[in-house]
Amino acid sequence: MSSPGRPPVRSRPGRRGRSGAITASALLALVVAVATVRFATRPAPAHSADGTLTVATWNMCGVRQWNCSATGGPAAKNTALRRLVTADGARVLLLQEACSGDLEAARRSLGRSWQLAFQPYSSRDRAGRTTAVRCTGEGRGSAGFAVLSAHPLTAVRVVPSPQPVAGLRRGILCATVAVPDVRVCAAHLTLPGGDAAHPSWEYRDDQLKALVAAVPERRTVFGGDFNLAPPDAHDPAAWVWPRAAFHVYRECDQDASRARDTHTSGHKLDYLFTGLPRVSCAVRDTGVSDHRALLLKVRTG
Repeated sequence: MSSPGRPPVRSRPGRRGRSGAITASALLALVVAVATVRFATRPAPAHSADGTLTVATWNMCGVRQWNCSATGGPAAKNTALRRLVTADGARVLLLQEACSGDLEAARRSLGRSWQLAFQPYSSRDRAGRTTAVRCTGEGRGSAGFAVLSAHPLTAVRVVPSPQPVAGLRRGILCATVAVPDVRVCAAHLTLPGGDAAHPSWEYRDDQLKALVAAVPERRTVFGGDFNLAPPDAHDPAAWVWPRAAFHVYRECDQDASRARDTHTSGHKLDYLFTGLPRVSCAVRDTGVSDHRALLLKVRTG
């Protein structure tokens, strides 16, 4: 779920008062528990003959109650997902705002080699009660984010990260794509103001730190919907970005004169970073989401 604008954010952590700070005990309470991740075990195809791997990230806008009812149904989104595979060569897809039933149907349609790791969103109220977010529609299952891969997935884990005290809890899901031995992570970061109990608290800085700390320095591709604009000297939220994001790792569109928009609001909100040599970067409008898909080809050999 993305914001079309740039809501105000609180001051840099080192400069805020005690009332706005996230204490160590609060952080401990906010850490997401590592959940059981379900994925299929299927035989996988051989590694790409040219020693490359194409990874896509796409917010599918598949949770209809989240202002997505006009973006197309499950069949249309499945077709668009398959096009990213067949026309654009994506072999790993990092997906957000997806429904577990829809993704399982897509996995089956892609063939026996494809594997799926899925992590549901949850919603927590002010009283501390946590409930799963269900997708509307028969058999569509839970709302969440995922890694869908043509290659075997190993070492699948949810990375603990600070999440709202009261509100929608997203997160970070990592897995190793075994054939080319590349660690991938799909992340969906918290919107500014996303904590109903503490609307001034900023979470994206600590979530990005957790994400960067979870990946190796070289053989990795990580990204997703960050709900965050690229760093800019005039952007008050630029401090949220960790230095490693554009220095140790390179972003898909980093060398472009202007980063291409990935959201219909005219902002770049979706990212793919890597420590591997980049071959190409592309943005695709699927026509069935408020987000465009971002595709990064890297050299793995």
